[in-house]
Amino acid sequence: MANREHLALLKAGAVTWIEWRNQNPQIEPDLSTANLSGDNLRGANLCGVNLTKVDLSHALLVRANLSNADLSSANLHSAKLIEANLSGANFSVANLSDATLTQADLTHAHLIGSNLSGADLRGAAIANANLIGTDLTGANLKDADLGTAKLIRANLCFANLIAANLIAADLSEANLYEAEAMGAYLYQTELYKANLSKAHFSGAYLFKANLSEADLRGANLRWTNLRGANLAGANLRGADLRGANLQEANLTGANLQEATMPDFSKHD
Repeated sequence: MANREHLALLKAGAVTWIEWRNQNPQIEPDLSTANLSGDNLRGANLCGVNLTKVDLSHALLVRANLSNADLSSANLHSAKLIEANLSGANFSVANLSDATLTQADLTHAHLIGSNLSGADLRGAAIANANLIGTDLTGANLKDADLGTAKLIRANLCFANLIAANLIAADLSEANLYEAEAMGAYLYQTELYKANLSKAHFSGAYLFKANLSEADLRGANLRWTNLRGANLAGANLRGADLRGANLQEANLTGANLQEATMPDFSKHD
């Protein structure tokens, strides 16, 4: 339950809230379960605030500071978090569906089991974040930095990952069905048992990626760099590998039925 005094100070306006926070740096504000739906909190200092189960749907949080805040189970549906500082924040099981998070800082954030379906995360910094089991269906992650992020069992169906950085990220058992990942960087990325069927990886960099036992049926892998990649036991049935670099790749036990293979003479 939100602290009534803290909530009243926030509702009093930006100037009052900022002055109070500056004068009381030792106090950790409690705004849990508060109804802030549609509120204008542009640039607000909510660093370290308890916002569990708060309703921030449709709220304006452009350039707000929510670093290390607890937003577990919060409702941020369609919230505007453009260029917001969300580093280290806890969004476990939070609803961020259709939220706008372009250029937001989500580094080291905890998003386990959260709903980011349809969210706009273009250019967002999500490196080292925990997104285990997160729903990113149809999310726009173009140019986003997901380096070393944990995306185990995450749902990225139909997601836009064009030119995204996924270097050393863990996507084990993740679902990337029909995802758009053209030109994405997946150097040493973990894709063990991932569902990549009908995904588009044209021109992607998958050098030394682990794709063992991955489902790549009908995937577009044209001109991808798969040098040194582990494709042992992968299902590549019907995949398009024209122009792909498969030098030193491990294809032991891979299913290559109906796959369109590259001209290996071009990689001599």
